[in-house]
Amino acid sequence: RVPLFQAAGKKNSFNLLGLTEAELKEQFVRGDGPGGQATNKTSNCVVLKHIPSGIVVKCHQTRSVEKNRKIAREILQEKVDLFYKGEDSDVFKEKKASEKKKQEKKRRAKDNLERKKHFKEMLQLDRK
Repeated sequence: RVPLFQAAGKKNSFNLLGLTEAELKEQFVRGDGPGGQATNKTSNCVVLKHIPSGIVVKCHQTRSVEKNRKIAREILQEKVDLFYKGEDSDVFKEKKASEKKKQEKKRRAKDNLERKKHFKEMLQLDRK
């Protein structure tokens, strides 16, 4: 089972719950991580909180405050959708399908490796 909040961050979900600006609390803080002076002296990291649910998103993906605000709102909208809809959310269904596809790819690679190993063993037996 996939934890609900790990599924957020997926795109192509159109049936999400809407957010109003009255429900949001926004702050601009200094980011962290690599980047030197550009990170340490500018407050372009956006911290967005959805007051009714208490979900907090921190976004510092770009240098632009406006882009970070937009990205933070998208991520928060997906997380709020997951919070209220749970497993019925499109984001959750998309993540689950992606995990299933990944597992199938892994299984096929393992099967292929086994076939190659078996083929090599057969070649060695033929040589003897």
